[in-house]
Amino acid sequence: MISRRILYAAGILVLAALGLWLWTSRGSGDPPEGFAKTNGRIEAERVDIATKFAGRLVSVLVKEGDAVAAGQVLATMDTAELEAQLKEAEATKRQAEQQLDQSIALLAQRNSELTLAKLQLQRSLELVSKGFTPQETVDQRQSAQHTAEAAINAANAQVAVSKAAIEAAEARINRLHVDINDYTLKAPRSGRIEYRLALPGEVLAAGGRVLTLLDITDVYMTVFLPTGEAGRLRLGGEARIIFDAAPQYVVPATVTFVASEAQFTPKYVETKIEREKLMFRVKLTLPPEMLETHSDVVKTGVPGIAYLKLSQDAQWPPRLDVKLPQ
Repeated sequence: MISRRILYAAGILVLAALGLWLWTSRGSGDPPEGFAKTNGRIEAERVDIATKFAGRLVSVLVKEGDAVAAGQVLATMDTAELEAQLKEAEATKRQAEQQLDQSIALLAQRNSELTLAKLQLQRSLELVSKGFTPQETVDQRQSAQHTAEAAINAANAQVAVSKAAIEAAEARINRLHVDINDYTLKAPRSGRIEYRLALPGEVLAAGGRVLTLLDITDVYMTVFLPTGEAGRLRLGGEARIIFDAAPQYVVPATVTFVASEAQFTPKYVETKIEREKLMFRVKLTLPPEMLETHSDVVKTGVPGIAYLKLSQDAQWPPRLDVKLPQ
């Protein structure tokens, strides 16, 4: 009876040792000297595709999970009212252009009248000096010249008004083109559609969200480290990530952010022990070139274990060498 108990206990110890070995062999044991270990989840930058103006949604051209490229048309809104305003502005411009032509023709006429008035005044001055023309005629010719000069100034002003009307019409046309372009919702960057938040036919307010886009070239893991470890990190430092869903791979990452303030502060921090409880947020960013190569397998929300290099002299152990999907 005693021997069975001994054998049973020995079997339990063997199984426990085997489990411990498997656990550590998967990278879940204590971190090597000069490294920190923590847990986190993969995240990506989210971009809301929203309307700039209120209006009716006409079409949504993508589905959840679709990969999209920067500049790709994702959805369209009703632009009938803006199109009508654009035609009106274009008609106003044509009218202003016709008025400008008329103003230029009138200016040419006024210049001709001024030239004639000057010639008539010059002849009258020559004749009055010889006594062939009364002074009254000279005065009339001078008045006619002044009237012609005033008419030219008025014609020049009319030309300027017509040009200003054309510029105003062009500015309105350009603004309407910009507004119509904004009614077409495009991807601001490449990524993957995460959520579809509106359907065709819905009337949305200004700023109404239509889609949520994940930028799969800006993927990172947010982790938290205590004071002693966070204080030894360097921006640009090396890190390695092992995902729970794919423990056979080791993914490289870079320390791109260390919070300047602790995320958790005990009530009292006078003692060293209490200060060690302070946790600092750290951001580990995955290489963009690697994400582009493996964009089809990039997923957010996947948990994993992160190892961060604290000492510049520390060497990565073989089990943490980078291993990526082929």
